[in-house]
Amino acid sequence: MTSSDLWDAQTAERYDEDSAFMFAPEVLGPAVAFLSALAGDGPVLEFAIGTGRVAIPLVERGVPVSGIDLSQPMVDQLRSKCRDIPVVVGDMATSAIPGQFSLVYLVWNGLGNLRTQAAQVACFRNAARHLAPGGRFVIELWIPGIRRLPPGQVAVPFHVGEHHVGLDTFDLTTQQGTSHHYRRHPDGTVTYGASNFRYVWPAECDLMAQLAGMELESRLAGWSGDPFTNDSESHVSVWRKPGAATPL
Repeated sequence: MTSSDLWDAQTAERYDEDSAFMFAPEVLGPAVAFLSALAGDGPVLEFAIGTGRVAIPLVERGVPVSGIDLSQPMVDQLRSKCRDIPVVVGDMATSAIPGQFSLVYLVWNGLGNLRTQAAQVACFRNAARHLAPGGRFVIELWIPGIRRLPPGQVAVPFHVGEHHVGLDTFDLTTQQGTSHHYRRHPDGTVTYGASNFRYVWPAECDLMAQLAGMELESRLAGWSGDPFTNDSESHVSVWRKPGAATPL
């Protein structure tokens, strides 16, 4: 039932380079520490595991990680770096991997890759199916920037840098959006790429979790633990599957 864009070999090959800022210790370190603490003795499952940006550091900490990803080229890149992580190539809304997990997580706005509400609800239900009683589902998701979209403006910048400019365009009637990326390369050339998404608010996520039989445990503004407020531009939310407690 996937509604995601399918990332091809060319995109996968340059993914780590294009996303280098997300590998920076000050960005990645708090996320890995947060997830490792929640995982306990594990095992854990990553939806949209990609090239292993988060999974590989968790494995290096001794956390047993499995993954699901829609893109075979992305999984090929992961396996070129680490062959010890079991991965199922398939739709994170419906694909299954054997076992029960103390933690299922989906980071860096991955939920938005599912471009229908039905697929996003199915993703929450799939997470719940994989969780042991007391296990937790964690997502990292941005807050849509439509508050910065005045009448007549069609795009909101989300990053403006020397080598990259990123703009989001939104369809407010369907909650659909497109991220537009303009990148300047060392040889002076500029390339354009785009990816599509469905934006979703925290309250809608809570309802999806409720439909999947999970309850909100905590919501923060980010991995470092800052409080979530009206001005937060992202959230890290944790929902718990009822049952035996999972130690922190």
